[in-house]
Amino acid sequence: MHIVKNDTVKVLSGKYKGKVSKVLKVFPTEKKVIVEGVNIIKRHTRPSQQNQQGGIVEKEAPITVSKVMVVCPKCDKPTRIGRRILDDGSKVRVCKHSDCGEIISVNI
Repeated sequence: MHIVKNDTVKVLSGKYKGKVSKVLKVFPTEKKVIVEGVNIIKRHTRPSQQNQQGGIVEKEAPITVSKVMVVCPKCDKPTRIGRRILDDGSKVRVCKHSDCGEIISVNI
């Protein structure tokens, strides 16, 4: 999967289209991610030891990976991700824009 935890992503479609935010959790087998402040749902919860009050809790729900795109930290644009092996043998993710080529993360 081309998205990992703590990546900055831009939402491409849906109610939150255009929103740029951080990935909180990744589910590779389901091909879904949880993005901060996107796809907010409400859950009715009973009082428990952790939540004494109970009531309605708002939280983020997973969205499909195909609806988000990684934002390059250098050129600040949504980009496709390429993979490259450096001279020392470490694997890196790189920006696919022709003028950029910035390393996004190491040891994927």
